[in-house]
Amino acid sequence: MAAAATPGREVVLETNRLLLRPWRAAEAVVQHELWIERDPRVPPHRRIDADGHPTVAELADSIRTDQPSPIGLLAIERKAAGDVIGACGLIDGGRVPDGEPELAFELLRRFWHHGYATEASLAILDWAKSSGYERLWATVREWNVASRRVLARVGFTETDRKETDAVYGTTLFLTTPL
Repeated sequence: MAAAATPGREVVLETNRLLLRPWRAAEAVVQHELWIERDPRVPPHRRIDADGHPTVAELADSIRTDQPSPIGLLAIERKAAGDVIGACGLIDGGRVPDGEPELAFELLRRFWHHGYATEASLAILDWAKSSGYERLWATVREWNVASRRVLARVGFTETDRKETDAVYGTTLFLTTPL
């Protein structure tokens, strides 16, 4: 994996099959599709609402106004096809210790079961380690077995911490040392 990262500048990571890079406004349609495909057990604030928000235009505006940062979700582009298939990166969800971000990933359903989430996650973990992070977290709903498998493959283990939600399912907290 090759990486390029400077504080305040764009992070670009490359694996054998993937390029992880900042989103482009024209790719808002992919983000919108990710929102549409989300499981109905995902809380409503992370799904398209009854009025159709966020719209493709709103997501494009968000992409245009985002400042380059090492924390954030990168577009996952398949190098051979040149198409964007999802997102992966580090987020600061405010639920874990300061300075220890969360790994997050999401792929369009038609690209599940090809190892892309694992490959992208490993690239992010390598970058995080080389950037001085000592530990990362991940949060995942207990019912999300596929994501739990990816997290296990890349070295995350469940902690004793859980947040119970009778409506949307228990959130598990996982961690991995780097």
